[in-house]
Amino acid sequence: MTAAPDPAPAAAPPRSVLRRLAPLIGLAAILVLFFALHLDRYVSFAALRDNRATVTGFVADHRGLAALLYVAAYIVVVAASLPGGAILSVAGGFLFGTVVASVCVVVGATAGATLLFLAARTAIGDGLRRRLGARGERLAADLADNAFNYLLVLRLVPLFPFFLVNLVPAFAGITLRTYVAATFLGIIPGTVVFVSVGDGLGALLERGETPDLSIIFSPRILGPLVGLAVLALIPVAYRRLKPPRRA
Repeated sequence: MTAAPDPAPAAAPPRSVLRRLAPLIGLAAILVLFFALHLDRYVSFAALRDNRATVTGFVADHRGLAALLYVAAYIVVVAASLPGGAILSVAGGFLFGTVVASVCVVVGATAGATLLFLAARTAIGDGLRRRLGARGERLAADLADNAFNYLLVLRLVPLFPFFLVNLVPAFAGITLRTYVAATFLGIIPGTVVFVSVGDGLGALLERGETPDLSIIFSPRILGPLVGLAVLALIPVAYRRLKPPRRA
């Protein structure tokens, strides 16, 4: 007597699928509304120049509240993958100074990236890994084994768009603690660079000029970042090259 074949796995109920996709759909809706309402025109140095007196006056009168609103705005920008993160960082240095703005940007960017990571992991992480089969499982396992080092390198050196680096770890099954720690530490150097540019933004705006945001790719800035990235990869290379232990 032949054994009955295993029943096919039941499809997830539509309501369950919708609940799983809801966070990612919500972030995508924010992105669509951002462009539909033409809010992108406000994320520019020209808009800051035209509203400079109003913005700086509000920051002077309500510095604590302004900093909280700035962090909230940065969280939304990163979580919804909106354009203008670099401009927002420079503007923060102009409005709050290098130290305060650096703290605000690192906290806001880390929180926003974490929200996107959690939304993507819930919506597509496990499903995408299963669809890629054995090769996807091996790749995910390798990324997970060296998650902190790989993610730290991607944060230090701007090789890929920030939003893409937020999404890839969701597929690899990286733990939340590792993701947050590597993101927080990895974005500090680049944040300080952009925020420091904001210290001289006032003089540039008065002359009708804008800062050069490609400064991050100049050899004097990119060189040290690459050096830090190489240091972060040394433990990975050691684990791969060291001979296996003998029984």
